[in-house]
Amino acid sequence: MKKREIGTRTVIDNPADQTAIAVSNLYKSFRLPTERAWGLKQALFNRLRGIKGFKEQQVLRGLNFEIKKGEFVGIIGRNGSGKSTLLKILSGTYYPEKGSVLVNGTLVPFIELGVGFNPELTGKENVYLNGAMLGFSNSEMDRMYNEIVSFAELRPFMNQKLKNYSSGMQVRLAFSIAIRARGDILVLDEVLAVGDAAFQQKCNDYFESLKGEQTVILVTHSMENVERFCDRAILLEDGEIMQDGDPKKVAKAYMKLFES
Repeated sequence: MKKREIGTRTVIDNPADQTAIAVSNLYKSFRLPTERAWGLKQALFNRLRGIKGFKEQQVLRGLNFEIKKGEFVGIIGRNGSGKSTLLKILSGTYYPEKGSVLVNGTLVPFIELGVGFNPELTGKENVYLNGAMLGFSNSEMDRMYNEIVSFAELRPFMNQKLKNYSSGMQVRLAFSIAIRARGDILVLDEVLAVGDAAFQQKCNDYFESLKGEQTVILVTHSMENVERFCDRAILLEDGEIMQDGDPKKVAKAYMKLFES
């Protein structure tokens, strides 16, 4: 019998260790259906012919890297390079098939807008619901609530049901929860362009203040943001690390991918 190695994701809280995230020999693949079997007879016939009905798509191929506490790291790459899959593994939404991920501290993800939101609840109720999903108690959310609402600039609307919010208002609320949740590690996927111009500037100012103060992982296609905010950038291509280092050099390597 063929033994399949299962990867691991471990969360610890060790303030003395300066490593925030350690990724070792990380692999992840998905099964994509190729031929549908209509009934048991067809499924057995396909199996006898050696037709699996799916193909294996390798998304991540042996990634190895570490992120230190206080680093602002950009993850970049073309569509399909494995960026979002990597973030979901770091956040615990997916688990790797092989390799390991070590997360040191509380990780707050902002990956998909609306995950954890209930349109039938008020804005205030959704703040507490999201907080609970991130692992915070009611008393902890009590302390954060006013800051969240102030940053989102939605105080007059917090007792209205979320289904009455515009998409922009929902983005602002979700983003404000993520950045004010006081986690050790903040994981962001394409969220710097939220809200109107004034709110975007507010977000940019906030990110400037985070440099060196909090661990941030940012996935983005904006090389301007990579060069502006990041201490370091990691370029993924076809599920592998193509380059890791100075943001300007990595951004330049990313742009060259589109020249071929």
